Amino acid sequence: MTEPEESRSAGTPSEAMEFVRFCYARRPVSWPQLYDEMSAVAARGLYRGWGYAELAEHGIRFTLPDLPGLAALASIVARAECARAAERRAAQGRGTTRRPAIAPVPTG
Repeated sequence: MTEPEESRSAGTPSEAMEFVRFCYARRPVSWPQLYDEMSAVAARGLYRGWGYAELAEHGIRFTLPDLPGLAALASIVARAECARAAERRAAQGRGTTRRPAIAPVPTG
């Protein structure tokens, strides 16, 4: 499985992508509910036993200044996962239904 071009060009660490993908698979919701899921996963160490400190080492930080980047990463992952789900449905001959889109976080 390859990472979306958007994430490779932005220099996003693959571990950060995998963490967000893990959280989105657990609870496919839009931002900010996905932020809540990611925070809960981090607090409980549910992803590879990693807490906040280990996630920060891999580019996932839950601080206010880092929220726009985290929201953008979540958006990239959600779009990629929705596209994969649509491809699977098409391959199985089923119609398309969409998961909620992640709204961009206003900056500035």
